[in-house]
Amino acid sequence: MTSAKDLLSDLIAFESISPDDAGCSLYLINKLEKLGFTVKTYPKGLVMNFYAKVGEGTPTLIFAGHTDVVPSGASKNWLSHPFTLLEQNNKWIGRGVADMKGALVAMLLMAERLTKTKEKLKASFGFLITSGEEGNYYNDGTPYLMQQLFTKTTKPKYCIVGEPSSNKQVGDTIKIGRRGSLNALVTIKGKQGHVAYPKLADNPIHKASLALAKLANLSLDKGNEYFPPSSLQITDLHAGANSNNVIPGELQLNFNIRYSNEQTIQKLKNTVMGCFTQFNLEPHISWQLSGEPFLTASGQLLATTKSVIKKTLGKEPILSTDGGTSDGRFIAPYGIEVIELGLCNHSIHQINESIGINEIEKLTFLYTQITSSLC
Repeated sequence: MTSAKDLLSDLIAFESISPDDAGCSLYLINKLEKLGFTVKTYPKGLVMNFYAKVGEGTPTLIFAGHTDVVPSGASKNWLSHPFTLLEQNNKWIGRGVADMKGALVAMLLMAERLTKTKEKLKASFGFLITSGEEGNYYNDGTPYLMQQLFTKTTKPKYCIVGEPSSNKQVGDTIKIGRRGSLNALVTIKGKQGHVAYPKLADNPIHKASLALAKLANLSLDKGNEYFPPSSLQITDLHAGANSNNVIPGELQLNFNIRYSNEQTIQKLKNTVMGCFTQFNLEPHISWQLSGEPFLTASGQLLATTKSVIKKTLGKEPILSTDGGTSDGRFIAPYGIEVIELGLCNHSIHQINESIGINEIEKLTFLYTQITSSLC
């Protein structure tokens, strides 16, 4: 049986800063092909994608993951080089150990165990892997893969995204959905002028101030049993030319809305626009949708996963939708039951990112039991 530490050490050594795969996928493909998987690559732009499956027909279950990582920052701030696996104090440390190369190792080990067992699976399973999850190239990753592979009638039944969902111990939390994410760039025009002659100018900061206050204090909804209240956060505000004697001619602000399934995109747009039109403003708003909310509140995948975790941990997992977006938002619209189950997330994207040395084995066990039950 392959060593989790050896696999993880190999994967961490690939400096796969998004969207650069840096050889991770070829490494994984080589391992999977030796286990009997059929693999096809789908590169798009700077992003490397691949799809692997074992067994006949469309897989019943797919595991989705990513090989790319966020930048490590200065190496001097780490206990050792961020792309060299360090074992210390019963932890494995390195960029991507938790998010999410450790889960990729668990998927590989699960595949190895199930393909080498004497008991043949009744259905096929597979992997959907991209190097375009962490950065700005996400549209060339999982969304592109889904478009190439599946339709709403020809698709897997279930998908487990290997994002680090757990809090204190592996399996204590299942992400059953995520909020939607809507970004906006607002431009409010005024008229530039000298500060000594305000009547000859039109200050966009002054005339937008009441609208901005209303925007910042919006109560969009109260949430529901699955989602917290939707939230709008202003992330950037800019006007002027860094001069203390010039009234600016334009104001720009960026904001993000994290929203629940209580909302629709059009409803959000109407609410935001109302904050401006109430004060006789006519802003130009450029919208960018990062993803709509999704939810798997019931179904066989969730029931099976909960049962396996309860038998393993002796307690029910927490069902959660908190945190940022994930690639599950590109998979759920196909009518696939989607959950997220992965390693502990306490150090993701941080200096000295780490996992406990036993976490991968625990996740491998959960993946193996779930796949055996569903396939």
